[in-house]
Amino acid sequence: MKNRVVITGIGIVSSIGIGKEAFWKNLLEGKSGVSRVTTFDTKTYPTHNGAEVKNFDPGKYLTEKEIESMGRASQMAGVAAGLAIEDAGFDLNDIDKERAGVVIGTTMGEIQELERIDDVWIEKGEAFIGPKWGLRYPSNNICNNIARLLDLQSSNLMIPCACAAGNYAIGYASDLLKLNRNDLMLAGGADAFSRIAFTGFNRLLSMAPEICAPFDKKRQGIILGEGAGIVVLETLDKAVKRGANIYAEVAGYGLSCDAYHMTAPQFGGILSAILSALEDAKVDLKDIDYINAHGTGTPTNDKTECLALKKIFGESLKNIPVSSTKSMIGHTMGAASAIEAITCALAITHEIIPPTINYETPDPDCDIDCVPNVCRKHHVDFALNNGFAFGGNNACLILKKSK
Repeated sequence: MKNRVVITGIGIVSSIGIGKEAFWKNLLEGKSGVSRVTTFDTKTYPTHNGAEVKNFDPGKYLTEKEIESMGRASQMAGVAAGLAIEDAGFDLNDIDKERAGVVIGTTMGEIQELERIDDVWIEKGEAFIGPKWGLRYPSNNICNNIARLLDLQSSNLMIPCACAAGNYAIGYASDLLKLNRNDLMLAGGADAFSRIAFTGFNRLLSMAPEICAPFDKKRQGIILGEGAGIVVLETLDKAVKRGANIYAEVAGYGLSCDAYHMTAPQFGGILSAILSALEDAKVDLKDIDYINAHGTGTPTNDKTECLALKKIFGESLKNIPVSSTKSMIGHTMGAASAIEAITCALAITHEIIPPTINYETPDPDCDIDCVPNVCRKHHVDFALNNGFAFGGNNACLILKKSK
């Protein structure tokens, strides 16, 4: 019999707060983390807003030597991992390090480090590039740095499946625990704000000029964000034995690749991932109490996601709240579905659904209950978390109240 896997620790770095308390408070209040971009000058771009983590001070959590050896994505992930371990109530000295591992998802990895090298090379020349700068660039450094910071010596994997990567990471990590290959896993996603991502989404004409307004008829696209979301996963029996606080159980997940279009979502692929998750979790349609949508705010994505949800849930969808966290923290790419999984776990724990902000004009193509602008008390036993990525990589995660 496979082990049951639960979430016992949460760590988050986002544009609306660092740590679960600040994040959850501001999420329920509908606070927006969107403001004018400061990471670089946007005067040559058609859009100028982003959801950056302003005033992020890794020195509160990491040593100067640790900071110097890491890119920004690793710094955010390292802080989130430390917060998650602390939240789970673990003493690192009591952990069997050879049975503890890390699985992290990302889209851009440590791309800011490559941008830094390029800037110096163009401005001053190759001789002024630091000898160790290149060592910070490979994306696998993110999970490596977490393992090094916490001395976790077992499974170590980076999953670069773009915007569904966080769900991929949590699903894979839970499998390792279910199969008794590990006792403790840290899983989630991380991505830092970058010129390359900002340029790319602008050239794709996917960026909204001011705000992200998922499911609204006048929605204009995404707002790029950054951040990190990490959860501590362990088996239910071990969590109960040590008296841990349990947020939610990982009931199951489903994956698909629609192999349809590099950037546009495809109805069949979304359908397949959701149905696979329901089957893996052994959950009936009527049991789903909340859906955290991929909800990017682009016309095509929101319409296609709603079509798939209506196909699966039918008329009962009208009674299921479906909200988008991206309306507040932007699209955090590889961190997105990890942060949204955290949102689902907190919704289960506190029985409150966060809102979709910036909603004003109903869209007949998105006639769902998107919890417009104000959070809502709602009993949640099962939550579905949707993650769809470039290349047709889809990952849907189901969390449930642990009983």
